[in-house]
Amino acid sequence: MARLPRPPSKAVLVNELRPTEDIVAVHPATRLVRVYNAYGNHPQRWDTFRYTGPLPHGRFDPQLPRHGDIVTDRQNGVVYFGLSVRTSVAEVFQTTSTVDRKTRGPHLVVVRPARTLRLLDLCGLWPTRVGASQEISSGPKKITQAWARAIRGAYRDLDGVWYRSSMDSGEPAVCLWDPPAGGALPATPDVLLPLDHPGLDVPLSRVCAELNYVMLS
Repeated sequence: MARLPRPPSKAVLVNELRPTEDIVAVHPATRLVRVYNAYGNHPQRWDTFRYTGPLPHGRFDPQLPRHGDIVTDRQNGVVYFGLSVRTSVAEVFQTTSTVDRKTRGPHLVVVRPARTLRLLDLCGLWPTRVGASQEISSGPKKITQAWARAIRGAYRDLDGVWYRSSMDSGEPAVCLWDPPAGGALPATPDVLLPLDHPGLDVPLSRVCAELNYVMLS
C-alpha cells in the first residue's frame, strides 16, 4: 500500500530539499490550461487566485481551516492548471464525469507565465525521501492539503507544485500559490473562451470520448 502520512516537521522538509533535483523550472513559453467558473459560489476570473478554502476538491489548497470550516486568507491564494485541455477537463469535471458547458459559466483559458515558475517536483523522489509516496497526487485531499501547507511553510520562495493528474493518466498538472506567484500570470491570455463556444465543440467532444465523460450541449 502506498504511504501518505501527515507531513513531517519543517526542519525535515528543509533538510531533504535538493534544489538541482527537486525543483521544476517552467519556462515562460509553456502553455498552461485552466477551466474555471465565472459564476457560482466561488466565481473566478481567468487571472485570479482563489483565497477562499480549503475546498473539498482542492488537492493542494493551502488555506488553514478554522474549526473545520473554510476561510478567506489573502496570504494564501491558489490556482490550478494542466498542460493540456484534456488534463484540465478531466480534473475539473471528475466528480460527475459530465462536462456541463453552461452552468456556472465555465471558461477555458490558455496562458503563458510572465516569468519562469519554480515548482516543487512531486513526480520525482522528493515525496519518498520525506516519508510520503506518489499518493501525494492522488490520496485523501485533507492530507494533501496538510502537505500543501507544510510545503508552503518550508519553501516560501517556490511558486507551487508540479504533480501528476490522478484523472489523466499521470499527466503533468500545476498548482500555483500566491504569494509569490500572483505576479507570474501574464497581462493577457493566449486563449479565453466560454466552454460552450462553438469552436470548442470538436476538441471537447474528442476529449470527452477519450475520458468517457458525458458532454452536455
